[in-house]
Parts: sequence; C-alpha cells; structure tokens
Amino acid sequence: MKLRSLLIVIVCISYYASNAQTISDTSFGEGLINFVAKDSTFSIKFAPRIQARFNSQWDHDGNSYSDPDQNFSIRRARLKFSGFAYNPKLQYKVELGLSNRDVSGASDFNRNTPRIILDAVVMWNFYQNFELWAGQTKLPGNVERVVSSANLQLINRSLLNSNFNIDRDIGLQLRHHATLFGDFMIREKIAISQGEGRNITEGNQGGLQYTGRLEFLPFGAFTSRGDYSQGDLKREKTPKLMVGLAYDYNKDAVKTRSNMGSYMLLSDGSLYQTDITTFFADLVFKYQGLAFTGEYAMRDAGAPVAVNADGTQTGAIVRVGNALNMQLSYLLKNNIEITGRYTTLDFKDITLRDPQDQYTLGVSKYVVGHKLKVQADVSYSTRNTAQDNIMIRTGFDLHF
Repeated sequence: MKLRSLLIVIVCISYYASNAQTISDTSFGEGLINFVAKDSTFSIKFAPRIQARFNSQWDHDGNSYSDPDQNFSIRRARLKFSGFAYNPKLQYKVELGLSNRDVSGASDFNRNTPRIILDAVVMWNFYQNFELWAGQTKLPGNVERVVSSANLQLINRSLLNSNFNIDRDIGLQLRHHATLFGDFMIREKIAISQGEGRNITEGNQGGLQYTGRLEFLPFGAFTSRGDYSQGDLKREKTPKLMVGLAYDYNKDAVKTRSNMGSYMLLSDGSLYQTDITTFFADLVFKYQGLAFTGEYAMRDAGAPVAVNADGTQTGAIVRVGNALNMQLSYLLKNNIEITGRYTTLDFKDITLRDPQDQYTLGVSKYVVGHKLKVQADVSYSTRNTAQDNIMIRTGFDLHF
C-alpha cells in the first residue's frame, strides 16, 4: 500500500512537470525532474538515488582465517524532493528511504512501523542571514554525519560516526552565518529536538535534546559547499579550511547512544533515564585535489549503567568513551581518488567494549562527481579480546 502511494506521487509529479515552466535545461546529476510553477509560487526537484554494495569480511587470529561472510545489498534506495513554496525564502526538503536498512528500527514508540521518512523539513530565511528550520532532519553534530551518504569518498562512514553520531531528530533549528573581516566566515547552528531520533510517534519519553555547533572558515567559503562533500572534487584553487565545534546535551535520555541505539527498558516496563552529553571537534581542509578531514568525539553520561528500582542492572549501558578519525585523500587528474583513513575507539571499561583501531584504504572513480561513481575499500581492524578483522567492500552510487 505504501509503495502504491509513492508511485502515485511520482506519476503526479511527472504530470505537473509536463505542464510547468522549466527553470532550465538540466543534465545528469541535477535532478530527474526540476521545474517551477508557471506563476512561480513553488518549485520542485525530484532526485532518486541507488547505492548498491558487496561486502566480504573474515576474522584473523594471526595464524589462520575464518570462513568469510559475504553479502550483496541495496544499501540505500531513496527518493529526494526539494524546492521552495510560495516564496524562494521558504524552502523544503523531503527524503524517503526504501531500503531495508533505511526503514528498519520499528518499535513500540513508532507504532512498530517502518521508518520511511528520513527528512521532512521546512527552512525559512526570515531575516538577512538567519534561517529557522522546523521538522525532521539531521542535527548539527559531527561534520562526517552531516555530509550526505551520497557524497562520501569511502563506501561508508567511520567507526567514530557509527558509535557517537547524533543523527536525525524532530524539532527546531536556528542557523546564522556572517563574514567578520575579509573572507573570514563564522556559522552558528542551534537545535532543540525531541531527543529520541527520527519517526517517533508515541510522544517524548525522556527530556529534550539541545545541540549547538560553531564553524569557522578563515579562508572563506568552499566551492559548491565543498566542506560538506568529501574529497576535493572541485580542486580548490586556494586553501580552504573549516574548523567546527559541537556540543549536545540530551536531558533524561532513554537510549544507549543519546538519541540513537536501543531503549533502556526496566523490569517494570518503564524507561531508564540519564543525562547524556556528546562533544565533537572537527576540521576539513582542501587544496588542489588534496583533502583532509579530522574528527574527535567524546560521550559521557550522568549514570551510564541502567539499573532497576532494586539496584539490579538491566544490561543496558550508555556507550560512553571517545574516538578519533583522520581521513586523507588525493584526486588524480583522471578523477580517480586514493583515500586513507585511520579510526580509533576508546570506550570506558563499564561499556564492556574493546578499544578498536581500524585502518582503511580506498579508491574511487568519479564518472560524474559524486552523482555517478564506483568505489572500493579494504579495512583492517584490531581489538584486544577478539580476533582481528579484515573487510573488503565495493559498490556504486547512482544519483539523478
């Protein structure tokens, strides 16, 4: 039924497109449908996307290898809509996920239904450089998470991101940017959100979540928002740098990873609550095909071990600790890019999780930038109490 509804929407868009005023002739990568109404009261861009992947991994104890685990998957299959409504200062974005990984995560708190909606947000430029965002979208956390998965230079994001990011949530955001002197730019972003992630329908179980991020760009803006697209595909003619700091406070959080992870259920059916804080520091540098990204994350909690009223532990533990991720790449003249990444995780002992180091080497061929590319990478991970792991991944991305 949901698929039929989506098909009806696409057919309607195609019909209206044939009766609309075209903004300009579009080429691949600029949207499958891109038009504005005849009276200029709204616009819409429709851009479907597919990301396919093959993964193979096995453990290594120093002498022998385990049998490999292998799988093919459609990691992402998405429908993206964006444009303006009534006035160009009032923009919107809707992104729907159709792959199994996109819709998974059903629980009692979202009526046990697939989580199809990724983004549904309205962005109002209400005064000069101020924007008010309302709806569901990514919180202003670490830069790696805010970069679209369509614009990654390796097959997937780092272990820092998968363990410490704050992802999407429902709420309000206020954003502002200014030029202080010369080319020096500063951007401020603050958010108030529900604190339990995307597509929650059963009300706020804990407290609210508060997020703030500051970004400093001493050499001015990147070409085509390149600070939020990995790799220097624009081959910046002058050095570009962004330094970002973000802090997130989740009051009475009820999940093991702030607004992500699993719910911390008590034996009486209620939810365990504790305050969780997450800090990020990151930077992005690009110059003539060379790109570097560095990130640091730290998470703490008031009482990270969930306990019942009688003092017994439930087994749920907030994932507290810190991580460092560094990524260096160079884009050759033939649009083949070589990327190296190092990630280290250090959890607090109470989490019962091993420290982990991961080394990744990847290669990407950009046919039409990030819109059409083929990628492959190999990762080697070391852990204290478990066998080392080797992982090979290949995939392609097609984004209209």
